[in-house]
Amino acid sequence: MKLANKVALITGAGAGIGAATAELFIKDGAKVLVADRDAALAASVAAALGDNAHPCTADVSKAAEVQAMVDLCVSRFGGLDVLVNNAGFGCLGTVETLTEETWDDLMAVDLKGVFLCSKYAIPHLRARGSSAIVNMASTISVVGIRDRAAYVAAKGGVAALTRAMALDHAPDGIRVNSVAPGVIASSYYDRMFEQVPDAAAFKRGLEARSPLNKMGEPIDIAKMVLFLASEDSRFATGAMFTVDGGYTAW
Repeated sequence: MKLANKVALITGAGAGIGAATAELFIKDGAKVLVADRDAALAASVAAALGDNAHPCTADVSKAAEVQAMVDLCVSRFGGLDVLVNNAGFGCLGTVETLTEETWDDLMAVDLKGVFLCSKYAIPHLRARGSSAIVNMASTISVVGIRDRAAYVAAKGGVAALTRAMALDHAPDGIRVNSVAPGVIASSYYDRMFEQVPDAAAFKRGLEARSPLNKMGEPIDIAKMVLFLASEDSRFATGAMFTVDGGYTAW
């Protein structure tokens, strides 16, 4: 029970990596606020996880909603030990083809959302004395990929922000790390499949990026998040942990 008596807030927890992380945290003893912009998804995941999970609807790009989300977590469970900044989405597009609106929307969730959630969570994390923030970066934080300009920029920002936060808040007893998933079967890629003319060929191309020739599963990332949230990683901060099936080893 690596998270016994710990309280965690997980954003984007209505599906995919976030939902898998919430389930794993519950199994390891945590109480979890299951936060998602989609109220139905958050409620469904929380209901399946039992009394130690509670749903919350919040848009991480909106300061007032983020503050209310953090306040709900603290009032419901009595504090906060772990923040998992998982909410995010991706889109196709180069700097030439992207609209300004799409760029702004993605940055507001994927990067600004990490800032806002951390901003309002840190006073409560500091009060615990030994706590953790886990940010969801990506392998494309360190390598480029075609036709994903906004997503690459945002996730690169998440990786850099993680390092800055780790230095700023080490004296507060808050460890800050990020996880860099590779290609993970999730709703993110389901949406990508809807945007391309040949989804099957696109999927084969994604699988071929890994030396293991397959996509990962959400639980593969959730297990790394659990490690970084627990005392097993007590000497790790300011680092990015890659879980990509060998993609960046090519």
